[in-house]
Amino acid sequence: MLTFAAAVFFLMITPGPGVLSTAGVGAAFGARVGTRYVVGLFIGTNLVCVAIVSGLTAAILADDRLRTILFAASIAYLTYLAFRIAFAGSKIAFIERASPPGIVGGIMLQAINPKAYAVNTALFTGFGFWAQNLTVEIALKFLIVNAIWIPIHFTWLWLGITLRRMNLRQRTQRMINIAMALSMMTVVVLAALAQI
Repeated sequence: MLTFAAAVFFLMITPGPGVLSTAGVGAAFGARVGTRYVVGLFIGTNLVCVAIVSGLTAAILADDRLRTILFAASIAYLTYLAFRIAFAGSKIAFIERASPPGIVGGIMLQAINPKAYAVNTALFTGFGFWAQNLTVEIALKFLIVNAIWIPIHFTWLWLGITLRRMNLRQRTQRMINIAMALSMMTVVVLAALAQI
């Protein structure tokens, strides 16, 4: 169980679309909007987990054409977000939007987030630790995943809010945006390589 918890921590702490967008929403819109967005990400993540555990994801992805279409849409959207972050200029807001993304925005991001599927598939189909009862193991995995997921995402939200308050030099803000965009593109490239 400790190995599973360690895997959850290290797989979730790495920058991906969920945590990067959380920091961006915090930087752009503050704590209240950011919290609503994190609630949407939380619901979306758990829906992804349910889809994986139930076999729905496997059934959908069994069709090569549908898998290719969904994968291309995910990669295109995440690449678009990375470019928006990279070219946000000298203002740390990671993602520029006229209106804040709310709960629905968080759910929708997780629905197309390849990292969410890859990480949760690895976690829920691997790392067996309760062979006596698969139902208990799955319930414990949901509990552990969420117990680690929640503080990690609120830490990234706090980071985004803190960066906004720091009033950093324009060059520093631009460098942070580029680093975040490169991190997101790394996730996109790794997801693309996994499909080859």
